[in-house]
Amino acid sequence: MEEKEKKVRKITHLYYSNPKVRESMIKFGKHREVVPRYFENFGKRPDMIQYSSDIIGLVKKGATSFHASEELWNEPLNLNSELSQEETNKLRKGWDLLIDIDSKYLDISKILTILVLEALEEHGVKNYGVKFSGKKGMHVIVSSKAFPEEFNGVKTKDMFPEWPRAICEYLMQQVRRDFNKRVSEIFGNFGMEKFEIKKEIREALCPNCNRPAKKGILTTLRCPLCKASIQRKDIKATKKRLRCTQENCAGILEIENEGEYFECKECGISNINKQEVSGRYAATFTNFAREERYSSELKEEYSGASFGSSDFVLVAPRHLFRMPYSLHEGTGLASVVLTKEEIESFEPKHADPLKIKIREFMPNNFEGEARRLLSSALEWKKSRDEIEKKTGEKKYKDYEKTEINSDDIKEEMFPAPIKKLLNGLEDGRKRGLFILITFLRALNFSGEYVNKRAREWNEKNKPPLKEGYVKSQIEWHLKQRKKILPPNYSNDGFYRDLGLIEKKPDTKNPIVEVLRKVRKFNYRRF
Repeated sequence: MEEKEKKVRKITHLYYSNPKVRESMIKFGKHREVVPRYFENFGKRPDMIQYSSDIIGLVKKGATSFHASEELWNEPLNLNSELSQEETNKLRKGWDLLIDIDSKYLDISKILTILVLEALEEHGVKNYGVKFSGKKGMHVIVSSKAFPEEFNGVKTKDMFPEWPRAICEYLMQQVRRDFNKRVSEIFGNFGMEKFEIKKEIREALCPNCNRPAKKGILTTLRCPLCKASIQRKDIKATKKRLRCTQENCAGILEIENEGEYFECKECGISNINKQEVSGRYAATFTNFAREERYSSELKEEYSGASFGSSDFVLVAPRHLFRMPYSLHEGTGLASVVLTKEEIESFEPKHADPLKIKIREFMPNNFEGEARRLLSSALEWKKSRDEIEKKTGEKKYKDYEKTEINSDDIKEEMFPAPIKKLLNGLEDGRKRGLFILITFLRALNFSGEYVNKRAREWNEKNKPPLKEGYVKSQIEWHLKQRKKILPPNYSNDGFYRDLGLIEKKPDTKNPIVEVLRKVRKFNYRRF
């Protein structure tokens, strides 16, 4: 037994012998699926706790922590992975909004938590619960009572995980600009050498939609004869020399300067000030796709999401999170409840399990308190989905036209991030499973192969995902008529957060990389 495990087990019996700790956990666990963790491995599912003696009995068997569902159930013990969506909805009593805020740096988690709480307050939600995760993160909860029983004719309880996920994404988008500014204040004056971050840590947000803008190189070319200038975006290296665009001028354009530019493709806003350049050089502009609006606010800054974010994977069917006042195996600290005023000054020593004071984690929300939050989030999600549908339709149609023969694909052709994924994961296993299944399905591998490879992969995980979860995910994907493409490399919530990318990929998506290798292989063969 390792020293860390010995330390945790040494205090476990003493800690859970505190009747106030057990009373708090029993109260919070009502109508929830509650599963014990035995240091490294979780206990059987489904499970629940009803009495103080249940906790004592599990601790005597070696339980070190307890994890609960954000979904509320009429009969938690009737849950199983074979239930249909309709049967699951009948069992579900409701759901609490649980926002999981995580970072490698506790100070970053504290900043993001305060911003999220302020965003909740701006949307009329004055009651919420906050607790320390036990390591470096925070959990924010809003009771199911805060949401209307029905919204737009749909039962709220049946819209899990779609609605709470939309709210989490919406809140992160709302605080993104302020989060970037706060992070820039912390890291702006320091070198980044001491931070082990192997990804892009800066971004420019569109002042209109708050989404990251595209970054490119803007080149200014000038004619040495007539002094006219033009600007071109993202010029590809070529030996061909460009002639002056002015009538009756035989000059050859020369590069005057190069600089970065930022452009929001959805809103048509960029930081390219055409009037300023044209006034100085009487310039003409080429290869601009459409008329763009200028904004001086489109500036690059540190990306808060590179240092911390909300883990949307937690908002998933039957997903569990650490209960309030449960111990954390990695630190030996308790998952203590905090007030908003205490967050900024909080330190891990305040979560010493032998010095804690028990508080209520679940807020006393009133009915309809979160109606405006729900309405705003769903409206935002609808608008964003419409934009992504328009931009994604052409890409998907182009993919569907591509004939893919899985017989031509060997595993050595897989991109480096996928090969690294196949070695197994310790964190983010559910996201890893999603990447793997969508990747193999998009390449037309048979259901039998997908099933076999996913299970081989899961055996390498530490610890492996539950068999029921892996089975349900595989079956769901195999039933879909349209193949779901794996996430793009730019989606930080997947490859980068899972530590699968060590250098910037040459393509946007792992499928594109494989198809290029297949075409190259077939060209050489014939």
